[in-house]
Amino acid sequence: MEVSASKSNTLSTVVRKKENYLSRLRKNATSHWQLYLLMLLPIIYLLIFKYVPMYGALIAFKNYIPTKGVWGSEWVGLKHFDRFFHSYEFVRIMKNTILISIYSLLAGFPFPIILALSLNYVNARFFKKTVQMVTYAPHFISVVVMVGIILQMMDPRIGLVQTIMKYFGFPAINFMGIPEWFSHVFVWSGIWQNVGFSCIIYLAALAAVDPSLHEAAVVDGANKVQRMWHVDLPGIMPVAVILLIMNTGHVLDIGFEKVLLMQNPLNMSSSEVIDTFVYKVGLASTAINYSYSSAIGLFKSVINLVLLVLVNRIARRLGQTSLW
Repeated sequence: MEVSASKSNTLSTVVRKKENYLSRLRKNATSHWQLYLLMLLPIIYLLIFKYVPMYGALIAFKNYIPTKGVWGSEWVGLKHFDRFFHSYEFVRIMKNTILISIYSLLAGFPFPIILALSLNYVNARFFKKTVQMVTYAPHFISVVVMVGIILQMMDPRIGLVQTIMKYFGFPAINFMGIPEWFSHVFVWSGIWQNVGFSCIIYLAALAAVDPSLHEAAVVDGANKVQRMWHVDLPGIMPVAVILLIMNTGHVLDIGFEKVLLMQNPLNMSSSEVIDTFVYKVGLASTAINYSYSSAIGLFKSVINLVLLVLVNRIARRLGQTSLW
C-alpha cells in the first residue's frame, strides 16, 4: 500500500509539473508571440535541412536502387560498413582525416585566444581597428578563391613564397607536390583565414570580465602578462571549453571543398580524407554507390557524436563548463 501511494504521489507530481510547464508556455506564447515567431524560421530550417534528411540514412543499410526507392530496395544490414572497414583505403583515409583534424584543432585553438588577449590591451584605436580588419577580412574570401591564392603563392616557378626562398638562397620546393607538406599548407592557411573571425567570440567574453578584478590586480602590482594569465584567461575559460567541445564534435568533419581543390595526383596519399572519399564514391565515380557512401558518412557522424558526448562528460567532471 505504501509503495502504491508513493507511486501515485510521484505520478501526480509529474502531472502537476507538466501542467504548470504547459500553462507557463501558453502564457509566454500569448505575451511574447513575436519572439516565438522569430524562432519559427530557424526551427523550420532545422526540420527541413537537418532532421528530414535523416530519413535518407536508411539507404546505408540497404542496397539502394533509385528506381525502387528507399523502402523498395533490398535490406543488407551492416554490409556496407563492413566493406568500408575491410577496404584497403580505410587505414589511409582514417589516418589522414584524424591527423589533419587534430593538427588543425591543436594548432588553431590557441591563436584566436592569443589575438583576442593582445587586441584587448591595445590602446591605439586606429591600430586596433586596422588589425581587426586585416585579420577578419580573409574569412570572407570564398574557398575557391582562397585555394587559388594558395596555389599561386606556392607555385614552384612564379609563386611569391618560392621567389622569397630563392632570394635568400633556398632551393624551390613544390609544396603542393610533396605529400608531407599538404597538411601544413592546409592547416596554416586555414588558421590565417579564420583566426581573426574566431577571436570575435573571445573579445566578447573579455568584455564581460569584471573591471574591478583588473583594478585589484593593478593595485597588487600585476603587469599585463600576469593580468592576462590570472584574470582574463579564467574569465574566458568557460567560452574556450564550450568551443573546444564543439570543435571536438567535428574531428572527422574536415569538409571536402578545400581538400578537394588542393588535391592533385602527387599529394593524394596524404590528402584523401573521409569527406572527399564519400564525394568521389557517391557522386563523382563512374559506378555510383549511394549506399556505400551513405554508410561512410553515417559512420563519420556517429564517431563525431560519440566524441562530442565523451569530451562534454570529461569537461563536466573536471569542473568546467559543459554543453549539458
